[in-house]
Amino acid sequence: MYLWPKDTSFRRLELITEHRDCPTCGRFMHICDHRHHPIHTLEGPVEIVSKLVHCPDSACKGHSTTVSPEAELQVALPYLAVGWDVFAWIGQRRFGRHWSIPEICRELQERYQIHLSADAIEEYVVRYEVMLAARQQDPERMAQEYRDVESLILSIDGLQPEKGHETLYVVRELSLKRVWFAQSLISSATEELRLLVIQAREWAKRLEKPVVGWISDKQEAFVKTIAEEFPGIPHAYCKNHFLRDAAKPMLEETAASSKADVAAAPDSAGEVVLDYCTAVRGILNSDQGGYLSPPGLRMAEALGEVRASLQRNLEMEKGGLRTRNSTGLPGASTKGLPRSPRAKRRFACRSRTSAPSRPRSTQKTAPQKDAGRGSRS
Repeated sequence: MYLWPKDTSFRRLELITEHRDCPTCGRFMHICDHRHHPIHTLEGPVEIVSKLVHCPDSACKGHSTTVSPEAELQVALPYLAVGWDVFAWIGQRRFGRHWSIPEICRELQERYQIHLSADAIEEYVVRYEVMLAARQQDPERMAQEYRDVESLILSIDGLQPEKGHETLYVVRELSLKRVWFAQSLISSATEELRLLVIQAREWAKRLEKPVVGWISDKQEAFVKTIAEEFPGIPHAYCKNHFLRDAAKPMLEETAASSKADVAAAPDSAGEVVLDYCTAVRGILNSDQGGYLSPPGLRMAEALGEVRASLQRNLEMEKGGLRTRNSTGLPGASTKGLPRSPRAKRRFACRSRTSAPSRPRSTQKTAPQKDAGRGSRS
């Protein structure tokens, strides 16, 4: 229950039902009680006073039933401390602008003087999600949106935030890129996933649109269920899953080769190995790309160049590395890759100390007095 300050000034809004005839006997219904509902609105606090009515005839079945004003639900939801305008404002900032809960709290307090706890806003956000999902699944709305769509392409995928938790299975239609429904399942058994595929079939039947294709990963339950519930319908596998699976053995082989090369390096080459490790870390952190330009392939290519550079240095080595810095490392592998401040300082110090010093016999040192005379001139 929301606790209002004692000095809150409310704007009073009285509501009464428009239809006063008893639905059972037809007699004119009288006011029997009042319901007070204080709420926050963007224009200030409002107290809704709903006048409840009932049939005055004690022998009528409608005598024990009270009727609420129809307009009450148009102002606010029951038991909530905010009106529809504040409720929609919170949902739009959360999902339209991706504001955090503390940002919403702060903006409501500073701009509208509405003081709500983080727990209350989280509850409103959950209710907003439920209502939005129900709106998206409205049959009339979907029929209107798919009016000009000739055929449907469906996809199903599982999203698991952490291992061991429930998996959220999402069914989407790809012609309009629209989420149809989602459901959390503890198990990925075939029979449980079958219910989702059957539900998708019922939705397509309700829209009276043919399903011409399915897309999913190569999970056995998906393959079996879709083949049984949609016989003869082409079933393609997701490009993202395909490219990820194709890159996995290359990454494993490259990582194993890199570990073997590092293990074979002598102790005197420790700093050079650190340089290579810095470059490899930058390559692994480069995750930009898409389905047709996957980071895994670019990563494998760059790691291959690092491996070739290591091999060239080992072949050139005659009793030890020629230099202490990684001159054989190709620039194409590390161009544009981020380096930590610590790595930058290490590279700067190494560049100053790795240059060969001039032999003492060939260095010319001017006498101190000549150097002083030169400075005065």
